[in-house]
Amino acid sequence: MGENSRKNDIPPNSIKKESVEIITLKEEYALREAFEQEEVRKQFISDITGIPLGQIKSITMNSNFLRRTRRREKQGILDFVMTLNDDVKIDVELQLRAQRFWVKRNLFYLSRLYADELFIGENYDKLKKCITISILDFNLLADRKENHSVFTLKDDQGRELTDLFELHVIELKKSLSGNEAIDKWIRLFQAKTGKDLEALEGIGNDGFRKAVETVKTMSLGKNLRWYFEQRLKAKRDRWAEDEYVRDEGRAEGRAEGRAGSVIELLETKGSVSPELKDRIQRTRDQEKLREWLLLAANANSVEDFLKNMETE
Repeated sequence: MGENSRKNDIPPNSIKKESVEIITLKEEYALREAFEQEEVRKQFISDITGIPLGQIKSITMNSNFLRRTRRREKQGILDFVMTLNDDVKIDVELQLRAQRFWVKRNLFYLSRLYADELFIGENYDKLKKCITISILDFNLLADRKENHSVFTLKDDQGRELTDLFELHVIELKKSLSGNEAIDKWIRLFQAKTGKDLEALEGIGNDGFRKAVETVKTMSLGKNLRWYFEQRLKAKRDRWAEDEYVRDEGRAEGRAEGRAGSVIELLETKGSVSPELKDRIQRTRDQEKLREWLLLAANANSVEDFLKNMETE
């Protein structure tokens, strides 16, 4: 039976009773299912960051390279790495349990997100703006009553140094009284029963309403939950295959980038023969290329590099 026919079989009033617990966006497969829809991704990012929806031309899902799946699940961490309009990287993180040194850890991953795609020797102008959105199911900032806090790099007079780093912290446990776009998303994450979900139906924009509909659909009985769990399992298998291919491509790209850095460095010290260039470019051993890069940096000439290269 196809997906469309299954959706048509969904009883429309299956989760109306306020006592019925629902699947929430804190569930891995529910949040993934919602973010699979580009309209939901665009609206969520627009509502959280304040970027006008009309300025978001595309927002693609990337490989979750910052944390391996097993480690992430053990720590109660789920993250989605996205690229906005091909020039802004966004990491959306959902963390269900408090963690020591969370701020330091988050800055560490933000730095990795910022520097991940820059190869040695490449220009810094290739670095992209990075935004992290951390959705926390615990209270982090005790001195603030706001659910949503935004941090950037500013001096002691409040003047911004750069907009390349932007950190959003959303604390789900804090009380909520507003009715802004972001407040609707927080209420959706906080929703526990059919009554909570019913109160959110028909409000907000199309992207938000689709997210509500996703949660509603996934909360309709054990059989349908099994269907979505099996669907997610199939997606995970496909993601694993795709990630393997991407990782292979990334490794290839890193090798090419590092080989190019070795050659560029040597060319500042003399003429590099076609034979030497070919040998360096054909090498895919990352450790070997790293050693050659250090040799090239310390060599006084290309001849000096060749002599040290052959004595390794």
